[in-house]
Amino acid sequence: MVVVFTFLLIFTHTVLYVGVTADLFSRVTDHKEKVFPKSFTTKYQAYKLVYYEPFYSIEEAIAREKQIKKSSPCQRPLNPLKGT
Repeated sequence: MVVVFTFLLIFTHTVLYVGVTADLFSRVTDHKEKVFPKSFTTKYQAYKLVYYEPFYSIEEAIAREKQIKKSSPCQRPLNPLKGT
């Protein structure tokens, strides 16, 4: 049985990135090493894994990813003046 992870990375500019992967270690390493130079994660300098959840199906992991994105201001810069 494959385990799939939903994960959160935090950026130096107080931005969260939410993703799904079957290989958490490799995915976080790719972000840290800037494997994809034009990606969102490289632009905002992902350095720290702050949360992850394991799931036994990709559908569950994607559903959780969508839930997190709807409930928080993920994948966009946060405006500290507005508290969002």
